[in-house]
Amino acid sequence: IWLAPSQGGVGPRLAVEGLDLIPAALRWAEGGRALYFETGVKGTSHLFRADIETRRSSPVTTGERTVRLADINDKTGRLAYAVNDPMHLDDLYVADLRGQNEHQLTHLNAELFKDLQLAHVERMPYKGADGWDVDGFLMKPIGWQAGKKYPMVLSIHGGPAGMYGFDWFHEFQVYAAHGWAVFFTNPRGSTGYGEKFDRGVQREWSGKAYVDIMNGVDAVLAKNPWIDTERLGVTGGSYGGFMTNWIISHTTRFKAAVTLRSISNFISDDGTRDGAYGHSEDFGGDIFERFETYWDTSPLKHVKNVKTPTLVLHSDMDFRVPIEQGEQWFRALQHFGVPSEIVFFPRENHNLTRTGEPVHLVESLKWQVYWFDRYLNGNAAAAPPDAPGERAGSN
Repeated sequence: IWLAPSQGGVGPRLAVEGLDLIPAALRWAEGGRALYFETGVKGTSHLFRADIETRRSSPVTTGERTVRLADINDKTGRLAYAVNDPMHLDDLYVADLRGQNEHQLTHLNAELFKDLQLAHVERMPYKGADGWDVDGFLMKPIGWQAGKKYPMVLSIHGGPAGMYGFDWFHEFQVYAAHGWAVFFTNPRGSTGYGEKFDRGVQREWSGKAYVDIMNGVDAVLAKNPWIDTERLGVTGGSYGGFMTNWIISHTTRFKAAVTLRSISNFISDDGTRDGAYGHSEDFGGDIFERFETYWDTSPLKHVKNVKTPTLVLHSDMDFRVPIEQGEQWFRALQHFGVPSEIVFFPRENHNLTRTGEPVHLVESLKWQVYWFDRYLNGNAAAAPPDAPGERAGSN
């Protein structure tokens, strides 16, 4: 965070020293003596206060939860903010300006949630590539019983500058309700762990980031022998979709894959995406300088190795990762005889699973459940949902 006079004339100065996180939603408070901001911190999200005079920052909220949408009232000396966690949707809280005397104002879904069984999240740290510390998170299936074996779904977040952790993800609760464990992780490139960790994914999309994730799978299986190693699934969207495609083209340990809004070919992607995000820093130069790197990192180059039954979900108005990426991946899977289906969602953009039309949010989830039920549970009678999207052939 830097400060500069609004009238100019003086160069900017560093407002906070030693801050190795990404601040967002900055707000002045306390008559200009402090800045409040929100940031992700190791799988959580919290509100911080920066003292302008001392140039130091400190957390205002804490705990294994997600805090956001803060509003500040200097006159009353109070904060209001939204809080959620893996078992609760957003509710409003208030506290004083230093986070003391916190009080929950709303209980918006109490009637609904009292009738639901929801799964807890356990933090599971492990060692990634180069011995780096990586956070993994495990959600046991609903009704878990000792002595029984359960399938597991590995989920990979988008970005790669994103973060999983103690936030509400309805997909994970649905998976757990169907009897599947869910493992999700923050490999290098994730936010909330400092600049070195964030930038550690550069030139490592298909290298050390992949190792980080697979080391996590090894660690969670070693610690939890109740997970059935013969019934592992993998899924992810955007960067997570790319990594899903990369994983199944480099290992056959997964029995089912669902890839959403995924990159399959960085060559065509470079010329068809909306341009908001290039890959020069990721791959050490642009496509004309590093053509072989772009192609070597493309899952499409390695698709002949895929054996995992794969469901491809893509939005027809996705300009961040255009629909041709999903089409190429599906066409290649079909060519090599991989059991596969593709579903297009009309009128949707890259953010389908978060801001899409409600009917499509439900249909997307139904397709995911259908695929994992069919190939993880071995339910040959599993029928595809009557999706409003267009469905292409299956092998």
